[in-house]
Amino acid sequence: MSIILAEGSGVGNVRQRWNFGFVTATLIAFIFIFPIASIVWLSFSVETVQWRHLMSTVLPRYFTNSLVLMVGVGFLSLFLGTSLAYLVANIKFPGAKFIKYALFLPLTMPSFIAAYAWVELLEYAGPLQTSLRATMGWTSARDYWFPDIRSRFGAILVLSFALYPYVYLLARSAFRELPSSGHDVARSLGLGHVRQFWRISLPQARPAIAAGTAIVMMETLNDFGTVDFFAVQTLTTGIFSLWLESYNTGGAAQLALFAVVIVAALLFLERLGRRNARFNKSGRQLARVKPQRVSNLMSSFALLFCLVPIFIGFIIPLFVLVRPALNDINLWTDTELWRAAGHSLLLGFVSATLVVSLSMIMVLGLKDNKTLLGKYIPTVSTLGYAFPGAVLGLGILIPLATLDNWAADKIYLMTAVDPGLLLTGTAAALVIAYCVRFFAIGVGASEAGLATISPSIPHVAQSLGLGRSSLIWRIYQPLMRGSLASAMVLVFVDTIKELPATLLLRPFNFETLSTHTYGQATLENFNATAPPALLMIGLSFGAIIVLAKANR
Repeated sequence: MSIILAEGSGVGNVRQRWNFGFVTATLIAFIFIFPIASIVWLSFSVETVQWRHLMSTVLPRYFTNSLVLMVGVGFLSLFLGTSLAYLVANIKFPGAKFIKYALFLPLTMPSFIAAYAWVELLEYAGPLQTSLRATMGWTSARDYWFPDIRSRFGAILVLSFALYPYVYLLARSAFRELPSSGHDVARSLGLGHVRQFWRISLPQARPAIAAGTAIVMMETLNDFGTVDFFAVQTLTTGIFSLWLESYNTGGAAQLALFAVVIVAALLFLERLGRRNARFNKSGRQLARVKPQRVSNLMSSFALLFCLVPIFIGFIIPLFVLVRPALNDINLWTDTELWRAAGHSLLLGFVSATLVVSLSMIMVLGLKDNKTLLGKYIPTVSTLGYAFPGAVLGLGILIPLATLDNWAADKIYLMTAVDPGLLLTGTAAALVIAYCVRFFAIGVGASEAGLATISPSIPHVAQSLGLGRSSLIWRIYQPLMRGSLASAMVLVFVDTIKELPATLLLRPFNFETLSTHTYGQATLENFNATAPPALLMIGLSFGAIIVLAKANR
């Protein structure tokens, strides 16, 4: 202590590290990394025989299916997202101004809803096969061959056309920001669009494309509704099966830890792949690439190629959902539907408000902290976004249940009143899970909004006597409002669409739009899935509008 007091810089360091903002940010980060820590603890606290049993029975099958899905969906999404982004950013074709926004539409269609729609369309009793049998005179399935949509290949297709916009979004932004000088030189040397793409655009956009592909693969690992409906056993479905059907909490935790290891390896490989990717622009290279005119044949091909994923990922599933919803108006009078919609709206609003508020407090609390710990706290606190919802659900429920029981016992001893389960017995556990899962969106938006504020503005406000709380609400919050509003909309929509964590943590008899849709689909009651699915899609349009405005 005497050494620190003898050095003025040491006192400054201590004050800088342990001010109110830093302590608050540290506590927030601790809350958000606690679920992962609980999974690790639970995995190693059970008998090692669990590992041996899993390795000899279900783990190879779960791991193989998960790996095949991640690689297949990642590759197809990489191809679709990158090629679509290049066409939109570099080629002029009819309808390009509309197409570049319409390519985001599959994001509004949750993948498990698209899966229900495609099964309804393509299964044996569906309209397509029924029409084929009537036209060709076939009487049974033995008379012809038709691909089975409920398969691992079908899951790859559905997930790819639902998730490719993640790659498209980042790749398009990267292609638009590239300097035009490289393409000008390439054209002067006689290089066509294909060679320009491979030699100029793709190498420079590789970091963004790699990040988008990593997000797609993590979302694939997180998926439960699609793979469960298609009867593909993955690590996520295995967690549900071991926990809810076999009551094997230890085995479920060990499967969850295995999923965490896969995510960590994926993030490491993504960073390793782009660690040396550095591209700088000089002042002479500020002009961006402009779309070029091509032949009529090429422009027609570009238009057709861009329309295919829009139809497969959005328009056709939407049409399949709209028909029963319009044909039977009574489907909209179900009280359970509107109760689920109310729950989804309330959970989405509360979660989005908490995520944005806590992330803003964290980012502002660490704004002037230059220590190594202060630098990595925001990164650590956003790790929840990378982990599957089933993993977070398991990691949250176990410690919350322990805390609930302890608090209930203490309250009963003091008051002789049994309060019940205050957290796991209510929607509070869901709100915590959503905040942990989507906190990365709030942190990213807060950091982006803070970066646009000149440091001189808060300095002037402080010189005029504005305190810390007044500075946040009268200076930072109004200037960051645009970024924070975008984050609120995105968290709100992601909360409404979240299925695995909601299934695990919801209280008894508590439905949201996603669980209501899933429940009706598991009962093979497709008509009843249409209204909640359409409500989810309609609410998701807000996110598309925000993304479109942010990517003009």
